Amino acid sequence: MYMDSEKLAELAAEACDDRKAKNIQLIRVDEVSSLTDWILVSEGLSDVNVKAIIKSVENKLKEEANRLPLRREGIAEAKWALLDYGELIINVLQPNERAYYDLESFWSNGHVYKYASNIK
Repeated sequence: MYMDSEKLAELAAEACDDRKAKNIQLIRVDEVSSLTDWILVSEGLSDVNVKAIIKSVENKLKEEANRLPLRREGIAEAKWALLDYGELIINVLQPNERAYYDLESFWSNGHVYKYASNIK
């Protein structure tokens, strides 16, 4: 089953939101980088929260898109966890790490979409 990178990014954002990730940003970078199509940046308030968000993303993308990450980094420490799906790179950071690394500024030449949950 093929899923385009935009739908994959939206699915990952939903999975982050399912585990109460904060300030979810989707950044489209395919026109400014050959690294990937999308960067997802979100925030977990503790190492337990970061791990739950990562697990939610992995489960949702496996179940609904039949996709496994090519690479997983930082899961054990859970300060900055990364899942690389090729056309989508997911970053889940705790607040101090997010402020320090400021990935949104680094990718500011891409188009930023702030994810908004459909739940009212």
